Amino acid sequence: MSKKGTLIILLIIASISVGFYQFGKPSNEDDRFVSYIVNPKKQNLEFFWKNEKDEHFKNAENLISWLKNKNKKLLFSTNGGMYKKDNSPQGLYVEKTITKSEIDTSNGNGNFYLKPNGIFYLTTDKNLIICKTEDFVNNGMIKYATQSGPMLVIDGEIHAAFKKNSTNLNIRNGVGILPNNQIIFAISKKEINFYDFAEYFKKLGCKNALYLDGFVSRTYLPEKNWEQIDGNFGVIIGVTE
Repeated sequence: MSKKGTLIILLIIASISVGFYQFGKPSNEDDRFVSYIVNPKKQNLEFFWKNEKDEHFKNAENLISWLKNKNKKLLFSTNGGMYKKDNSPQGLYVEKTITKSEIDTSNGNGNFYLKPNGIFYLTTDKNLIICKTEDFVNNGMIKYATQSGPMLVIDGEIHAAFKKNSTNLNIRNGVGILPNNQIIFAISKKEINFYDFAEYFKKLGCKNALYLDGFVSRTYLPEKNWEQIDGNFGVIIGVTE
């Protein structure tokens, strides 16, 4: 083969390679979702519920203002699980190793009680874990934790209760553990059923993923021009600098 022919082939291969990572985005990025990957070893992930005056943050707008007064900046936030009418967490909530709401292992109606539900937590040595509620053990090294439900992906399999082509559509947000032990948060741009939402995490290689909430969900991610700062919910999960 001539040198010219070899050069053409190399240019074609290079063009294909660039297509897999356009502007630093993986080829499997799904336009149905706004997603954000967090490396807990390098980024500052925190859970927020109330300020020092015992006032609920409720939304990203209030959290941004509070952080600004502390010379900190909010890079990302999303609502971190379900909550009661008084904005208190439904189920387990741990903040800075202090349990502020006890684990809920009871049965009931609604998404939270669609078993198995689960717990998303950060350890004091900066490991992020999602597990079924029944498997959770507080060994004193839990820095942050929030309980929600249902689990979306369990040991690599989609929750057995989810049905393909279900007409139960809603805005949904959730979190999954990637194969490299980083985490991905995602919110759907439009209404979606549980099966398709769970399948998104499974295709990314998440062995475990947890549903956080539905139509009330909000995500603040200015780097992707997604700035939902309103809302009136309980726990907020954020990345700050």
